[in-house]
Amino acid sequence: MYALKDYDYDLPEELIAQQPLGQRADSRLLVLNRQSGEATHRQFHDLPELLRPSDLLVVNDTRVVPGRLIGRKPHGGRVEALILDYVQACSRSDDPHRLICQCLLKASKRPVQGTVLTFGPDLSGTVLDFAEGLFQVRFESREPFEEVLEKIGKVPLPPYIKRDDDQDGRADRFNYQTVYARQKGAVAAPTAGLHFTAPLLEKLKRKGIRIAPVTLHVSYGTFRPVRVDDIREHRMHSETYQICDATAEAINQTKAAGARVVGVGTTSVRTLEYAADATGRIAAGCGDCDLFIYPGFEFKIIDALITNFHLPQSTLLMLVSAFAGREKILTAYREAVAEAYRFFSYGDAMFIE
Repeated sequence: MYALKDYDYDLPEELIAQQPLGQRADSRLLVLNRQSGEATHRQFHDLPELLRPSDLLVVNDTRVVPGRLIGRKPHGGRVEALILDYVQACSRSDDPHRLICQCLLKASKRPVQGTVLTFGPDLSGTVLDFAEGLFQVRFESREPFEEVLEKIGKVPLPPYIKRDDDQDGRADRFNYQTVYARQKGAVAAPTAGLHFTAPLLEKLKRKGIRIAPVTLHVSYGTFRPVRVDDIREHRMHSETYQICDATAEAINQTKAAGARVVGVGTTSVRTLEYAADATGRIAAGCGDCDLFIYPGFEFKIIDALITNFHLPQSTLLMLVSAFAGREKILTAYREAVAEAYRFFSYGDAMFIE
């Protein structure tokens, strides 16, 4: 249960979705009963039939920043930067033209301290430090940094989604955001939410299902690979979260009434379970979440979960295994493979109840 190899499964490469469906809610939905392990096959737009009027859906309203930058080193070598802590960097800076960020850098040879990187005529970056696989880079821009990033930055798609650097990324800028994305700061989308559309949300509300937002700015902690054989030795990087008064009150009222809190995505789950006190109550507030959920974890808040299909050996697969049981999850994944479900960010979804 704690061995990394216990979270592996076989996935044909052709099942990794490279593009979203034309209609988000037409994605397939594998419904898994976590008591019996029974799986049934629906579509995402069936969700109003599967939820109860007393349910509370908790969504992550973070918005993905176009924080992937393609540039050059001093002698012309290509470099790619991915900004990991945009929100924290903005809070630390009082100059809109200068930001010091934690980054992943990809280049043929690792840039050393003092290297100046050029990302076009309006933006440069100086490498300040390197520690634990992450670079500290001071960005300087002619125009306000946020405006430059919106102009030249690319959506930081996961590496299993293949795009050429010269491809027009405007479609991904729309497709790789949830329809309820509000709070700018993530480096990856909370992908379970990508299946929702405005009409589907309205249909849920008409049924009486309430929707409450939390914010967790998805960063390196969510997709950082597990590199230890015993998963209990893995440590998550912290990610900034916020829970407002109205959401905290809605969750506490739902739990007190014996109704279900349904987490939309693993990031919503981690936020709520991190913020819950020993009695299972949520208080409004903000902070840094570094919670790693794996089998043996006792859930205090979440009663059901909407999620995508996750990479082998990932912390996300471990979280859903903690919620539904590792064997049940892996059996459901094998069935999804046999039924040719589409996997990962732009793929299909699961509803675990």
